[in-house]
Amino acid sequence: MAPACLLRVWSLLCAWSVVTGHPCSLNHQGWADCNGKSLLHAPSSLPSNITGLDLSFNSLVVPHDGTLLIHFPSLHSLNLSSNALLALSPAVFSNLGALRLLDLSSCSIAYLHMDAFKGLGNLHTLLLRNNSLQKLEVPFFLPLKALFHLDLQHNALVSVDTLSLQLMEAVPQVRLEGNPWVCDCTTHPLQQWLQRRQAVQVTCASPPGLRGREIAALDSQDLGCRMKQRFPRGISTVQQDTVTHSNTTTPPTGKGGRSWPYLIGFLVAAIGISILIALAAKCKLFHKNFASYRHRPLPETSSIGGSPMEDGSGWDRGSSRRGACESHPMPRAADLQAEDDDGFIEDNYIQPSEHLPEEEERESHLSI
Repeated sequence: MAPACLLRVWSLLCAWSVVTGHPCSLNHQGWADCNGKSLLHAPSSLPSNITGLDLSFNSLVVPHDGTLLIHFPSLHSLNLSSNALLALSPAVFSNLGALRLLDLSSCSIAYLHMDAFKGLGNLHTLLLRNNSLQKLEVPFFLPLKALFHLDLQHNALVSVDTLSLQLMEAVPQVRLEGNPWVCDCTTHPLQQWLQRRQAVQVTCASPPGLRGREIAALDSQDLGCRMKQRFPRGISTVQQDTVTHSNTTTPPTGKGGRSWPYLIGFLVAAIGISILIALAAKCKLFHKNFASYRHRPLPETSSIGGSPMEDGSGWDRGSSRRGACESHPMPRAADLQAEDDDGFIEDNYIQPSEHLPEEEERESHLSI
């Protein structure tokens, strides 16, 4: 009897599976297990109120338009791991607003559309390990407002841009181990980000000299970044520049835009030298003009022509002065003309008081 009863129960279960149209198993907690059933699509005959669905190790086909699981809006947990999804179309999970855990591990995903996770505002855990992601599109983080755990282990990531690191600051747990990180100066933002989080086991894959070393333990010099010094206008400043060392040497970009301080300095120096030369020339011309105005007083002669006065009363005076004149000969007219070649006679060279005695003597002589 017992074998016959068991056979009858087994036949009823098989008939129920055929009637319901799905090979999945359900439990009383609302979890549907469809693991390894070679399914191309999620069974639509499953209850729409299930909260957990395991579709791992199947052959699911992701629709190019529309959603993947349109009939299960109450899902809290979804496991799609080990399906060859390759790429996720935009808004493929948009109807799963209550989803808290999404497992996309080992799905050979190489590209994430920026709207792939649109509508998952309550997602807490996103598992993307063991895929082929080479870069992270920054916008794909934006809809994930409640994300707490992000697993990106064992992908093909070689670097992460600064904006992605800023967005991942809001995610408390981020796993980046097992990626082939290239440790050069572009990795410096990642190195600082890992240091702040005290992350370990995130190691370099290249260059060979840094292979296996933890990125957080490196410094800027290890990554090939160097300090560049510039001295504009005599003031020394030190600026940290991000420089990537490669086999070829490339000239720094934007250098021509920094040449204007040198041009202004050259112009200022040229103007200053010109002013100094002009001042020196002015001073030399001033001394020359000053020297040309250094005249000697005219000799005491009675006539403008320079001949001695021919009168009797002045003969004795002239004879008394002859000795002095012989010791100090009178300058010739040519000499006086050479010394006073500027053509001007200054006012105070012949004083009126010097003419007065000579006129009185002339008048007395005429009266006699």
